[in-house]
Amino acid sequence: MHRKSANLKTRVGLLRPSHVQPIADAFEAFGWNKPVSQYQRYLAEQEQARRTVLVAFGTDDRFCGYVTINWRPDYPPFRAEDIPEIQDFNVLPHVRRRGIGTHLMNEAERMVRERSPVAGIGVGMDADYGAAQRLYVLRGYIPDGKGLTYKNRFVRYGERVTIDDELVLYFTKHLATCS
Repeated sequence: MHRKSANLKTRVGLLRPSHVQPIADAFEAFGWNKPVSQYQRYLAEQEQARRTVLVAFGTDDRFCGYVTINWRPDYPPFRAEDIPEIQDFNVLPHVRRRGIGTHLMNEAERMVRERSPVAGIGVGMDADYGAAQRLYVLRGYIPDGKGLTYKNRFVRYGERVTIDDELVLYFTKHLATCS
């Protein structure tokens, strides 16, 4: 019998300098390439108000996951319409399906809603992104109708591309207004 794990109590806050090394270490333990320099860059972008980084920690102060909001994304349709993009959404494998991702996404969408009626998100097209693809649809994101991109450019009919992390489909969600 398959049972969903109980929700894990977490607290979500902004990325701080003291978080950088523990986050990189946590991903390194799983063999993921997420170096300290990535989080140092995110911290600098957050200080410049270009990106917001939300980090989740359990009640035991252990890092669980994070998501970022890029307020000026590279994807041309989002940039042209001033749509913030939720990016780099990650929850550590051993704490997935315990409400952490939902908590992070809820907070990210709340923050986006304060500045924009629409949130954008991009997702890879290989099986490694299957859970994310399903999650985004279940949360109300729909494809933006512009087709696939590869390395930040639109794929044309008949064109051959490599299926890797650079093959992305973008989605948008109209956020309910706050009352």
